[in-house]
Amino acid sequence: MNRRTSRQITLGGIPIGGDAPVVVQSMTNTPTQDILATVHQIKRLTSAGCELVRIAVPDIQSAMALKEIKVQVSLPVIADIHFDYRLALAAIENGADGLRLNPGNIGGRRKVKEVVRAARDRAIPIRIGVNAGSLSKSILNRYGHPTPEAMVESAMGHIGMLEDLDFQLIKVSLKSSNVSHMVSAYRLLAEKLDYPFHLGVTEAGSLISGTVKNTLGIGILLSEGIGDTVRVSLTSDPVEEVRVAYEILRALDLRKRGVEIISCPTCGRCQIDLLALVEEVEHELSPITAPIRIAIMGCVVNGPGEAREADVGIAGGPGHGTLFKKGRVVKNVAEPDLARVLIEEVRKMVN
Repeated sequence: MNRRTSRQITLGGIPIGGDAPVVVQSMTNTPTQDILATVHQIKRLTSAGCELVRIAVPDIQSAMALKEIKVQVSLPVIADIHFDYRLALAAIENGADGLRLNPGNIGGRRKVKEVVRAARDRAIPIRIGVNAGSLSKSILNRYGHPTPEAMVESAMGHIGMLEDLDFQLIKVSLKSSNVSHMVSAYRLLAEKLDYPFHLGVTEAGSLISGTVKNTLGIGILLSEGIGDTVRVSLTSDPVEEVRVAYEILRALDLRKRGVEIISCPTCGRCQIDLLALVEEVEHELSPITAPIRIAIMGCVVNGPGEAREADVGIAGGPGHGTLFKKGRVVKNVAEPDLARVLIEEVRKMVN
């Protein structure tokens, strides 16, 4: 795919845009002022492969908590700000690496100018986060509904406000719960400017429905070369957001992290207990970050072909499985030993 050419910015030492890899982001769902819980969740996200984390800053206590949170975590932290420019200033003062805000809802030009000056002094990027659910009344009156064109006009207005203040450390998002609107909005904006884009489908839903929506919206745009950071929004554990994000990137050959399991959907030809085998292998190998491809197949129709193409693979037979490694048959393994042998082979390969 041809990647959209976007200007590169740096957030907490992480390059975004240009030729940098697509960056995986998530957001904590703990009360930010609960420092212990927030730090614990950020560390779990870090272990899952999260590279940027956003935290809500709804009050001054949350802004003050940033200072202690930053001491205890390794990820760059983005402060999510709404309505009160003083919270943005406090977040910057307490170590935020980035801001997410809409300049139009934090006060007049004087207040925006104060935030921009503080962000510029510390080279802190600002993400202009346009959301279909919170467009201004004037734009909604003009378009009637939160259309893609309305979202783009909102973004252009906010961008213009920052550019007038000579600030270009900008990242932009155009989020909607409507996948088609979200995709169309990013396509329209991509024709108008070269700032890096943060992709996401907002209010996407629970683990299954949300994964489908995010995969479609984010996946379509990434396949067209559009997108520099991604956040999969799910009504679920934020760690699941990171896992899904990497699966999307892996499917498009954009990033490779951890164990990829190729397994058949099962049918009447399946000759081993494939579901239990896959679940055990996936659980045991989840801590591995090295890109390893495993095939776990239930019969001899597609099994040998897939197993040969994987780093390690099993092609199931009646009560046993044939172990493949780097395309070659290694041995036959009794069904009760398949999980153990497969796990051991992967760990040897990683070590």
